[in-house]
Amino acid sequence: MFIEGKSILITGGTGSLGKALTQYILENHNVKRLVIYSRDEQKQFQMAQEFPKSKYDGIRYFIGDIRDRDRLTRAMKGIDIVIHAAAMKHVPIAEYNPMECVKTNILGAENVINACLETDVQRVVALSTDKAAAPINLYGATKLASDKLFVAANNIKGVNPIRFSVVRYGNVMGSNGSVIPFFLNKRKDGFLPITDPNMTRFNIPLIGGVNMVMYALENAWGGEIFVPKIPSYKITDVAKAIAPDIEHKVIGIRPGEKVHEEMITSSDSFNTYDLGEYYAILPTIPNWDIEKYVSENKGTKVPEGFSYNSGENDDWETIDSLREKIKQYVDPDFQA
Repeated sequence: MFIEGKSILITGGTGSLGKALTQYILENHNVKRLVIYSRDEQKQFQMAQEFPKSKYDGIRYFIGDIRDRDRLTRAMKGIDIVIHAAAMKHVPIAEYNPMECVKTNILGAENVINACLETDVQRVVALSTDKAAAPINLYGATKLASDKLFVAANNIKGVNPIRFSVVRYGNVMGSNGSVIPFFLNKRKDGFLPITDPNMTRFNIPLIGGVNMVMYALENAWGGEIFVPKIPSYKITDVAKAIAPDIEHKVIGIRPGEKVHEEMITSSDSFNTYDLGEYYAILPTIPNWDIEKYVSENKGTKVPEGFSYNSGENDDWETIDSLREKIKQYVDPDFQA
């Protein structure tokens, strides 16, 4: 695999997916170096207890902010692969602090791209979100801009063989700030707050996000936005799965929230191909032959007008499947 023997840097490496990637890479691949780049010293300290240098010889912890281009460039010296997971992602906080979100998610993305182009990085995978498709909140808008920057970076690389790609997926099951750990914690209050009883979301476990990143590192030609085929859930089913016997209070949608999320819009359908396990939204200005790409990846063009929406999905979680996955992926001691 491409990853073997390489040096890797993960921005936002102390987050939920960053830690899952770290564990997966250290346990399954022989890498030269793995650099955890983030700005939270406490989280780095805690992560270093879980993944100590004494046990994992190649791991390094690098304090830095993606807003700081010089620090990023220094951190990327000798790096072959960058996984860009750093972001400001809480929707209401971004709505209240818009420029902070722009500085991190857009200007930070630009800094990552420039630092990669100025060093010897060979592969870059940036993490996106379902909120980047037809965004109605600032977080989604900044991530859409970030996606566009990483896709377009392939057009300014010149003779540099670097490849930039993006992975876009829905709510990561059990990640920091997500609904399942929130509901698990709120059970003690005797009720669960439901924003809207019709609300749906896509659902992917952390390992699903990890597998997507690995797939993109291995298979991207540069410029694709990869989207997984994953189930949806109803927010009311999550509440019933976690706490069926307590009150569910409808509190209204938070600022910037959608009732249903979308990962591929009908406007994207003209450039979207079904690759089997994933969809790929191909760049409108590719620097490679699309027919060759489709042939080698056994891709099939999706119908015009196709969209991938959590409320119109063909694959749904049930209350029972949610309970099984909560126990498997979030809390082994979970009892409804």
